[in-house]
Amino acid sequence: MAQTIEVLPSDVEEIDDADGIERVLSELDDELVGLGPVKERIREMAALLVIDRLRREADLESSRPSLHMTFTGNPGTGKTTVALKMAEILHRLGYIPKPKVVSVTRDDLVGQYVGHTAPKTRDVLKRAKGGVLFIDEAYYLYRPENERDYGQEAIEILLQVMETERDDLVVILAGYKDRMDTFFLSNPGMSSRVAHHIHFPDFDVEELLAIAQIMLKQLSYKFSDDAEKAFAEYVERRVQRPRFAHGRSIRNALDRARMRQASRLYERRAELTREELMTIEADDILASSLFDDEDGDSGDKDNAPGNES
Repeated sequence: MAQTIEVLPSDVEEIDDADGIERVLSELDDELVGLGPVKERIREMAALLVIDRLRREADLESSRPSLHMTFTGNPGTGKTTVALKMAEILHRLGYIPKPKVVSVTRDDLVGQYVGHTAPKTRDVLKRAKGGVLFIDEAYYLYRPENERDYGQEAIEILLQVMETERDDLVVILAGYKDRMDTFFLSNPGMSSRVAHHIHFPDFDVEELLAIAQIMLKQLSYKFSDDAEKAFAEYVERRVQRPRFAHGRSIRNALDRARMRQASRLYERRAELTREELMTIEADDILASSLFDDEDGDSGDKDNAPGNES
């Protein structure tokens, strides 16, 4: 007679209480504005892992889920932050020994001469073992236009490790969606090893302003009413410019505003109140070179790579 094993809801609650999975998911909601589809996929994966663990504890047939992932989207849309939270979830549920993320690019994996790539790649894999290896702009590993490129060697080593050591390592490949799609078409072996594809949508202006408020609060700063309006205008202009990097560009803009605030307060040579030390004023925003160009098409320093002043 077949035995029926009942898994009660309290079992799920016990795992949540013991491992803090719901807390990590709540932190993801609090720390990341928007990204509803991403958060839903992460919750679905967390649910799969919790139930898989319950099945193992109930002596039911269970095989380790494939955990390698692809994160696609534009720069600054939260891919690295989500990778860190995913590593914490995987560790708490016992799928990886350590809640760590080793972030690399092609330069960390691919050598410049014969015999250089294998040791570089294996050194990175050794550092990432037991955690998550996050490969940003992973499509640069494959450069078919260069016959003497050594990226294919790194890919072959990665493929082997992703299959044979998947109990000790989770690989996340990240980059622009169209380029990652092309990369997978050219590397079917890699595509077959990645089970979870998560796309990170762009933030709209309202979400970017909410991100700015979160960043300011974390740093114990705030906008004056006029500064808040000025920053909204700044963001509306900045999203139209080249090389806009969403959350990264917002952080850079706030860093520049803080520097202007610091210079303004320092020049006063006066005793400062706590309120003044905390408050970003409109002039700290409007001093950006972005407001010098009314047409929005001149070559100012806001268009320089890495500079959103």
